[in-house]
Amino acid sequence: MMPSRSSQWEDTPETHLRQIIECLSSLIDLSKSVKVFAVKWQPIRAKLEELRSVLASMEEGGGVQGNPAFSRLMSAVMSSVTEGFDLVRRCVDLSYSGKLLMQSDLDIILAKFDLHSRSLSGMRAAGVVAPGCAIVVPRPASGACKEEMRFYVRDLLGRLKIGDAEMRRQALVSLRETISENEKYVRIVVEVGGVVSVLVGFLDLSDREVQEEAAKVVSLIAGFDSFKSVLIGAGVVSALIMVLECGSFVGKEASLACLAKLTENSDNAWSVSAHGGVIALMKICSSAESDPRLIHPACGVLKNLVGVHEIKSFMIEGGVIQMFISLLRSRDDNVRIGAMEILQAMASGDERTRQLIINGGGIRSLMRILDPSTTVSSRSREVVLVAVEKLCFSSATSIKTLIGHRFLDFLLYFLQRGEVPVQELALKVSAKLCAASEEANKAMGVAGFMPEFVGFLDSKSSEVRATAAEALSIMVLVPKSRKRFIQEDHHVSTLLRVLDLDDGNSGIKQSLISTLLAITRSSVGRRKVINSGYMKSIEKLAEGEVQDAKRLTRKLSTNRLRTMLSGIWYS
Repeated sequence: MMPSRSSQWEDTPETHLRQIIECLSSLIDLSKSVKVFAVKWQPIRAKLEELRSVLASMEEGGGVQGNPAFSRLMSAVMSSVTEGFDLVRRCVDLSYSGKLLMQSDLDIILAKFDLHSRSLSGMRAAGVVAPGCAIVVPRPASGACKEEMRFYVRDLLGRLKIGDAEMRRQALVSLRETISENEKYVRIVVEVGGVVSVLVGFLDLSDREVQEEAAKVVSLIAGFDSFKSVLIGAGVVSALIMVLECGSFVGKEASLACLAKLTENSDNAWSVSAHGGVIALMKICSSAESDPRLIHPACGVLKNLVGVHEIKSFMIEGGVIQMFISLLRSRDDNVRIGAMEILQAMASGDERTRQLIINGGGIRSLMRILDPSTTVSSRSREVVLVAVEKLCFSSATSIKTLIGHRFLDFLLYFLQRGEVPVQELALKVSAKLCAASEEANKAMGVAGFMPEFVGFLDSKSSEVRATAAEALSIMVLVPKSRKRFIQEDHHVSTLLRVLDLDDGNSGIKQSLISTLLAITRSSVGRRKVINSGYMKSIEKLAEGEVQDAKRLTRKLSTNRLRTMLSGIWYS
């Protein structure tokens, strides 16, 4: 179907170019015999004809093919042509493994030929310039006019198109530094025709340093929402995924950063999936040879993708839940965090997935991370607390499993000894847990959570005080917990003192009054409140129309009157 490898590259650059043109012609003719996926093959054939036309015009002009950049691009074109012959053969023989996979392969080859065509057109427009004769234009000073900036960007574009590998690398470094220092350059870079196409084309080159620098520049551009569509239109997704599959560590790192920014928009998730990105990302996460510094950002991109139901279903069928649960046992802190975050995202609003995670050993693995005896970062503690709440608090069975895995012991430990961010998050989670389950509420009363909540009522943070007050108002609804609370004089006095002092948060007052209403159900509780010396404060709140304060005042006043009458009667 095409010339043998031994005859592909002979004496001169002119001969090489002639052979590529002949191979393109042969591929065009053979593609016409394909009966399946005719709609897919039509744009591929049009792109092949466009490529052949550009190369034919270059052959007539002469001289360009002596340029090193042109030679490298010709190697890439020939590689894509070889791949095209293989796709033709599989379509003709009906030897492909699946329709969806073949459609994806055809989309990828179309993107490759489109990339080659635009790169060649750019070279033809630039002409042939000897790299050693290039004049380097200095970067404009800060505050330079737009025309000076455009001129500088155009000069960089010229060096990118016709320079050798080192000149290209230096131009890319200059472009990256320029964009980083002055955001106004980003719009100019995008507006100057050809820059984005050249950058995307460099992602497909074998020169690692050029590929890495191009990926960094593209990632910077992707940080601006208004320019993401330009990158997508230039075919950046397929190029980035190719870097993930066969690029260097630096190239993969920059490509992952770029994909993370692009997939913040769920519309771009389909493009990543169509070009085989989901499989490439899953491979990074599952491979024992993957650098942990790549696994975390790969998890981040996948987290963006699971917002699309079909993509999430495909991932689950591929076994990602067990893969991410196994990553929870990683020694790398960032890997564990990435795994926890994506599991949480997958389970959001999806009971079936939540159960798959729990039944797959998710709770056990999360508790290993939360265990105070393990050496993990505070950030890991925070993420695991949030993940546990999202995954487990909506099910009584899951909460029971949590309690069986010592979750209350760990939670109480961090309430007492955790670093401030972890401690405050543990308080929020504790409040939500006692509200989510009566069984958990009872167990927390026995375990000793109430004294910790009372202690937080003296916090300088109004948010912390409000959370502690809310948790107490829920816990005292359990009779045994209420009895424990009343038995401690310090608890009641602290509650009343905070109620008297806290003037800024009506939510705190409401929770504290709800707690008082609960504890005054017992005669001991009522007596302690009446004898506390804070009755005037409570009456003042009732006068101020604070919700439930009037009920509390009537309750306590009636009881106080009965006590007085009882004293008179028996005197």
